[in-house]
Amino acid sequence: SADKELKKPKKKSPKVCGYPISIFFIVINEFCERFSYYGMRAVLVLYFKYFLRWDDDFATTIYHTFVALCYLTPILGAIIADSWLGKFKTIVYLSIVYTLGQVVLAVSAIHDITDTNKDGTPDNMTFHVALSMVGLLLIALGTGGIKPCVAAFGGDQFEDHQEKQRGTFFSIFYLSINAGSLLSTIITPILRGQECGIHTQQQCYPLAFGVPAALMAVALIVFIVGNGMYHKTAPQGNIMVKVTKCIGFAIKNRFRHRSSQYPKREHWMDWADEKYDKLLIAQVKMVLKVLFLYIPLPMFWALFDQQGSRWTLQATTMDGDFGGLTIQPDQMQTVNPILILILVPIMDSLIYPLISKCKLNFTPLRRITVGMFFAAMAFVVAAVVQLQIDKTLPKFPSNSEMQVKFINAVNRDVQVTAGGHDLPLKPLTATEDYVTFSGEFELAMEGSSFPFSFPEGTRNTITIVQNMTKLVPIEFEDITKKPEQGANAIRQVFFNGFDTALNVTVGDKEIGYILPNNMSEYTSVKHGDAGYWIRNDAGLECFVKQELGFGSSYTLLIPPTLTFGGKCSEGIQKILDIEPNTISMAWQIPQYFLLTAGEVVFSVTGLEFSYSQAPSNMKAVLQAGWLLTVAFGNIIVLIVAEAATLEDQWAEYILFAALLVLVCIIFAIMAYFYTYIDPAKIEAHFANTEYGEKERKKSLEMAKKASFQHQDEDKKGSDSSSDEEEESKQSKM
Repeated sequence: SADKELKKPKKKSPKVCGYPISIFFIVINEFCERFSYYGMRAVLVLYFKYFLRWDDDFATTIYHTFVALCYLTPILGAIIADSWLGKFKTIVYLSIVYTLGQVVLAVSAIHDITDTNKDGTPDNMTFHVALSMVGLLLIALGTGGIKPCVAAFGGDQFEDHQEKQRGTFFSIFYLSINAGSLLSTIITPILRGQECGIHTQQQCYPLAFGVPAALMAVALIVFIVGNGMYHKTAPQGNIMVKVTKCIGFAIKNRFRHRSSQYPKREHWMDWADEKYDKLLIAQVKMVLKVLFLYIPLPMFWALFDQQGSRWTLQATTMDGDFGGLTIQPDQMQTVNPILILILVPIMDSLIYPLISKCKLNFTPLRRITVGMFFAAMAFVVAAVVQLQIDKTLPKFPSNSEMQVKFINAVNRDVQVTAGGHDLPLKPLTATEDYVTFSGEFELAMEGSSFPFSFPEGTRNTITIVQNMTKLVPIEFEDITKKPEQGANAIRQVFFNGFDTALNVTVGDKEIGYILPNNMSEYTSVKHGDAGYWIRNDAGLECFVKQELGFGSSYTLLIPPTLTFGGKCSEGIQKILDIEPNTISMAWQIPQYFLLTAGEVVFSVTGLEFSYSQAPSNMKAVLQAGWLLTVAFGNIIVLIVAEAATLEDQWAEYILFAALLVLVCIIFAIMAYFYTYIDPAKIEAHFANTEYGEKERKKSLEMAKKASFQHQDEDKKGSDSSSDEEEESKQSKM
């Protein structure tokens, strides 16, 4: 039975430097698991956007739904571990579910599975979406389920006299979490940036998800290998279930006695004293007092977790060149764990002591308030950065408009009139920007007119070429969005002057032959120095070099005057279709700094405050409540993002900042009226009261027994006297 199991002495694990060897398996397991989780999460929103082809809003919605589930399932894991399987089996079984989910997600990212026509685009996207959702659901169940078990299981490995070693273990445990997070957010974006595939080369999401899956499998194996060394405690019954039942009984009992004829009680939880002891009720009161303060806290997490969604999507429209070092949008998330490692010791050893020397009472609740304010300011900075980005973004046509750019591929001036716009074009040049039309228009040049009608919401290019003695316009469709993942969209135009087609190669990609008076499809080219080889049928070739930024689009015009042989960059006309990203990702660092500073002040202090205000046997309950604030924070993102429907991203950032400032004020008022308590004293008081009550009852019982004994003795004495008198009478007779 569980009671017999609890009475067994702790199993003595072999020790190294006074520490059980078993904890090293647990630390390695946690490192691999956190690498797996944060590595997968780092590239998740980009996977939604670029592989599953979801728009920014829907990708953000699914991302935060997943994170919310990851922080809702710890309650389920705690109940399973404490009431049924125990921590060890819960970790093993849910880790298997976790690993399976990571594998399913990695498989869902293999585009070749449904790419039957081998064009690089999956033909059955529903299959990939369904597989992805199954994988994410299993991951959420696994990572959330083991979250409350692993650290507690590590603490179980120490004996009662090893308090110092246990404290060191938790420090190492926390370090392994941050190390796994930091390394994974650096490595997995690099893996994603690789190209892989059977039929066509694509961004390697299977590798970016596959490595975390492998690390999770390693985590599971390492944990199982240490099985023989672990001390395992039997399930003791979940305190959260007990607390819930106590609260439920109090509410039910209060509802039954709502009539005015029943006397009021000091606290509504006192209605539970008919079934539960006063110590438990007092502990529940302490927990509820802290949980009440938790009510405003989800708003902080609503902003904090947008690092992996909105801020990562913001980085996709920025320049990732850091002085020759290229940073991927999802790699910017590494700024957070790096700053945590820097700011935590600075806060503890410098900032807090300095504030204390200034004789400022910087209480935990005031720290939490300041942390929320920092997060709000981070989103104000994000909004300012977004305003600067918006100035550099192209204005794509609305659903009722069409945009047209005109290119003069003739080696002389051409005067063009289109829909009332006079457009003089120099030789081998294009209009500086796209011209917007709201319907059909007529193009006129040198006495000829040509009617045009393009689909609404499209961008197009009309290229003027010489056909014998007459100028002729040729139309091509352009892209209507920024090139994906910071790459550059390049296409080549080849016009008259050559009787045969030209073969074009970009890097190691062969675009193929471009026919006269024709244009190639857009080709995705990475940023940096790009090189194009142009070859004719005679075997002559020339090399074109171009330096590319992030997210630009160019049309390269090959004129009829091109001279083959060697470098021919000067002969190629580079026409800019979409401006490259010009705002550096470095401008995101201030917002990351403010948010991380807010996290250090808010999160670390919040955990310490919760621990200090929690009863000795209910610290896990408040830990579960703390995790729930993270879950509800992500749910808030879903509600606000869907309900607000703001067209401008900067406005959404300001909305979130304003909401957090409002919540911050409410929390400050709540904190002002909060009275700090010492749970140990309260528990001791009730324990002594109950002990005194028991002693009093025991004394009364002993007094009653003594009284009964005395009465019995008196009765016996009386009986004895009567017998003697009777004997005396008989003798006299």
